[in-house]
Amino acid sequence: MFDLEAIKQAKSQREIPTDDTEGGVPYIVQSTSNNMFARNVNKNWLIENNEAPVSGNRIVLGVTLPAVSYQPREFGASQVITAKADWLNERRGNFVAIVISKLMYQFSYARKPGLQIYKDMRIKLPTKNSEIDFAFMESFIAELEAERIAELEAYLVDGGLKDYTLTKEETKALAEFEKQEFSPFNVIEVLNVKNTKNILSRDIVENSGETPYLGASADNNSVSSYIAYDEQHLDKGNCVFIGGKTFVVSYQEKDFYSNDSHNLVLYLKDEEKQSKVNYLYLAACINKSLKHKYSWGDSISNKKIQKDTVTLPAQNDQPDYEKMETFISAIQKLVIKEVVLYADQKIAATQKVVSVN
Repeated sequence: MFDLEAIKQAKSQREIPTDDTEGGVPYIVQSTSNNMFARNVNKNWLIENNEAPVSGNRIVLGVTLPAVSYQPREFGASQVITAKADWLNERRGNFVAIVISKLMYQFSYARKPGLQIYKDMRIKLPTKNSEIDFAFMESFIAELEAERIAELEAYLVDGGLKDYTLTKEETKALAEFEKQEFSPFNVIEVLNVKNTKNILSRDIVENSGETPYLGASADNNSVSSYIAYDEQHLDKGNCVFIGGKTFVVSYQEKDFYSNDSHNLVLYLKDEEKQSKVNYLYLAACINKSLKHKYSWGDSISNKKIQKDTVTLPAQNDQPDYEKMETFISAIQKLVIKEVVLYADQKIAATQKVVSVN
């Protein structure tokens, strides 16, 4: 059904220049997150170093991790297996990737997938008159796309996010960022620091509720599951969260449960400044200021952070929260612009198909 090809390890992934211009291509690695996308890399560098990009319209599979994705355009890759077929297109490819992902539960670090295992793997696809029902596959994915786009559109409208035009203040904040004055502040001068409560993973039922259950992972904003549990163990949201053993820093909007009492929560002392945008800026500053100090063998703690400083935008020897708010507002608009344009494009395409039919 598929022609399989193994893509070997690149000389060094770190050597490949990042390239976010039109000349860049996605770099795909065996990751179970972000559709296996790592970053955009320089296409010419790949070609010059015998790491030529792979043509798109392929299913991509992990070699040692149970990862699977569909890649529509050409890409660079490392340590993956690709599967191609003449009948693949974007919707069929996404359907097949979903089918394969349902079989990945059988693999683990101890039992890795591999080229021969994928060659022997059998998948079930919809059929009609003893033939693969491509029409069903495409209509199924099209319905999912339409449903998700409708949800996205509603979210953008309800959240007032459709307006991505920068104000004069936001444009100025971006232009003057390099000249922004920053000063060090003692962490405990600006923030109240607490250890989280903890619930062991063995004591929870995964996906049993709607409250985030946080770990120390950098994936999915540190959320490992959503659970129902005794509310006495809740930690209050609208805070900066630090995974104690791994020093993963994130903003947590909602109340949550924590998997380890070594994790830390930080709340602004100035309650009037406890906004989402300020916490997002603070999370980035804390990560930048302290990440180099801590590792798995020398992890952060409530005691250690008492002596730490964080570098923040400043004015008159005080944190400049107004600059933080304006800058993050500008960044959000720059990011949401692409989302809005994507949603509008998808909606227009759907409407065009409907009108033609």
